[in-house]
Amino acid sequence: MSTSLYLSLAAGGRPSAFRLADLLGALSYALDMTEGQPEGHCLRCCWIGARIGEALGLPDDQLKDLYYTLLLKDLGCSSNAARICELYLADDISFKRDFKTIDGSLSSALRFVFKKTGLESGLAERIRAVVNILQNGGEISRSLIETRCHRGADIAARMRFSEAVQDGIRSLDEHWDGSGKPEGLKGDQIPLISRIALMAQVIDIFHTESGAAAAISEVEARSGAWFDPALVAAFATARADPDFWALLRSPELGPRVFSMKPALQSEPVDEDYLDDIAAAFSDVVDAKSPFTADHSNRVTLYTDMIAEEMGLGPAHRRWLRRAALLHDLGKLGVSNQVLDKPGKPDAEEWSSIRRHPAQSEAILNRADAFADIAPVAAAHHERLDGKGYPYGLKGEEICLEARILTVADVFDALSADRPYRAAMPISKALAILDADAGTAFDPACIEALKSGLARLNAEVAA
Repeated sequence: MSTSLYLSLAAGGRPSAFRLADLLGALSYALDMTEGQPEGHCLRCCWIGARIGEALGLPDDQLKDLYYTLLLKDLGCSSNAARICELYLADDISFKRDFKTIDGSLSSALRFVFKKTGLESGLAERIRAVVNILQNGGEISRSLIETRCHRGADIAARMRFSEAVQDGIRSLDEHWDGSGKPEGLKGDQIPLISRIALMAQVIDIFHTESGAAAAISEVEARSGAWFDPALVAAFATARADPDFWALLRSPELGPRVFSMKPALQSEPVDEDYLDDIAAAFSDVVDAKSPFTADHSNRVTLYTDMIAEEMGLGPAHRRWLRRAALLHDLGKLGVSNQVLDKPGKPDAEEWSSIRRHPAQSEAILNRADAFADIAPVAAAHHERLDGKGYPYGLKGEEICLEARILTVADVFDALSADRPYRAAMPISKALAILDADAGTAFDPACIEALKSGLARLNAEVAA
């Protein structure tokens, strides 16, 4: 039997509490991927928006709500990815990334949409998509934003954040003049932290793309339309500090953001809160595709079932459940044009898919609280014969926990609907696992899955 990563880590000890800001700042890199933004986008927005909040003289409790709204503003962004691909016949990640770099005018938005829609589709399909957008564009846009913002607010609630943070995320795309979505709120109807967060987002995107002058010009051009003029003035005050722009391109940005007062005021994250955060981010992942809805939860169930059958203790199983919940974080960086493709992926698409375990690992390694599960998440597509990915690990190089997770993940993939085939009967899924026992999969893990399923069926029938 392969060695247990958990037992080797436990022998060295593990901290009992973690800082909330550090943890969410690390996980925010996953949110950057789903929006196609350069890594650190949410972190930079947090710096920008918090400094504007300080320039406004906001009290500590409001600064704290603003701080976490900025870090988590994109919690719901994966939920409209599949719909964007369907409607615009486009790569959702590049579509969302590039759309944010146009100016705020309707004419620019329409030109962008027509330019991007259906570039790789046939002429008839592209015409149908464009006509649909022309006829229903306003409602399409409102629905996409509503889905994203409400989903993000719901996930923030699951992570125990205040109603102010939930409202801040829910109203992120409202505009000062009432032209925003989804509710068309106007002026002071829009929560202050939403107004700051949207402006911080625009500042970072244009600064990253074209520099400080472009960011300033864009914000001033939208003053009174998208943005509250009082916040535009506060931005002028904040950027007068020489550190304001310099930190955005500095490796010291993270430490500075995590040493700001709202971060230092946060309560420690205990084991129960870690479970809630892991579950919430698994929801972000599973929302990306209708074919993976609830995938992480099912994989976690099967993982725990196998682990229990193999005699792992309660603390060990709890640790492994977190790895199962977060194993597919890297899929947030894969386009839905690939994830939901009904046919076989081409070479470039397959390369994108094969990168996702390493991307999961990279994100988890940023978070002290989850760095210990990163190797398990990274190895969930490895095979005993060395023909897996991303690292081609072989035999004893694959830890016990990764072997368990692999069997659970493959079993769920086989027994659930996929874009290229219907769900298989359980008996057929198990037969496929058996056929590769000892070459791809650990036979002991397969037997544990079978005994767990049999016990579950007996309990259900009782």
